Amino acid sequence: MPEPPDSSDSGPESELPVDAEHDKQGLDLAKSLAGRLKQQAAAGGIKPVKRRRRPRIDGAQISSARPDDRDPQKLTNTLGRLMRDQGWEVDVAVHGVMARWPSIVGREMAEHCTPESYEDTVLTVRTSSTAWATQLKLLAPDLVRRLNAELGEGTVTSVKVQGPHAPSWRKGPRTVRGGRGPRDTYG
Repeated sequence: MPEPPDSSDSGPESELPVDAEHDKQGLDLAKSLAGRLKQQAAAGGIKPVKRRRRPRIDGAQISSARPDDRDPQKLTNTLGRLMRDQGWEVDVAVHGVMARWPSIVGREMAEHCTPESYEDTVLTVRTSSTAWATQLKLLAPDLVRRLNAELGEGTVTSVKVQGPHAPSWRKGPRTVRGGRGPRDTYG
């Protein structure tokens, strides 16, 4: 092995790296291995390795560069497709209208009437008093028009107006059939 140059030399030769001898055992080993593999391949002793492919399931798609249904989808698209497939589009739209009830009917009317249910194109609305029930019955055609503008034509065909809940005078598990109901018991 040559000696490293003296550090006192400041000439251009001192900046060049010193070549160390290369160990040729690894190179000789690789050459001999490649030669043996060529001989065995020529003699037919080595067969190329075939990759096994998984059997393709009928209807299964192979991933490609083009988008398909197995790619990540936006949540809004997925929920829209789910609602469409299950037939929930009208129900979700109606519940959205119920959530926006004050903006559709107005603040004052929303304070006294609330939507309770929607079945077979009939919207049921409960009012806080009989006076508001009468008022809403008079405004029902206008309300149906507004709701159909929001939801689509024919979604709401009529509005069923119900007055306030009546108090129950029943106070226990036993009742008398044909009884006269609550009476004045104070005297």
